[in-house]
Amino acid sequence: MVDVKKILLVAACALVDRDGRILLTERPEGKSMAGYWEFPGGKVEEGETPEETLIRELREELDIETETACLAPIAFASHSYEDFHLLMPLFVCRKWKGIPRGAEGQSLSWVRADRLSDYKLPPADIPLAAQLRDML
Repeated sequence: MVDVKKILLVAACALVDRDGRILLTERPEGKSMAGYWEFPGGKVEEGETPEETLIRELREELDIETETACLAPIAFASHSYEDFHLLMPLFVCRKWKGIPRGAEGQSLSWVRADRLSDYKLPPADIPLAAQLRDML
């Protein structure tokens, strides 16, 4: 019998500042994969597009505003975890309003693309980090 896993659709964003650095956020204690660093984003809710998800999540998580025109899809991850299969489009955003802050208490770090591998990333994010390193 084939083990059927639920597919989880999550949208992620590589915020890139004027110096070419990418923002990573640390998953806080109490959440799965606590201590891992990731691209901000979250679950795509029913009726939402990935872009709408990112606009909502960036507002909630980082207290910044952006719009669909500022989000460019560049890659995606497809990764099987134990309980689900993750499908995650990655968007780049270079324009937003506000100064990113950890609105949910999470730590933030601006990282050069060639230093992303210095951070403990979730398995699904590792190939995305490599693609960003090659692009930026």
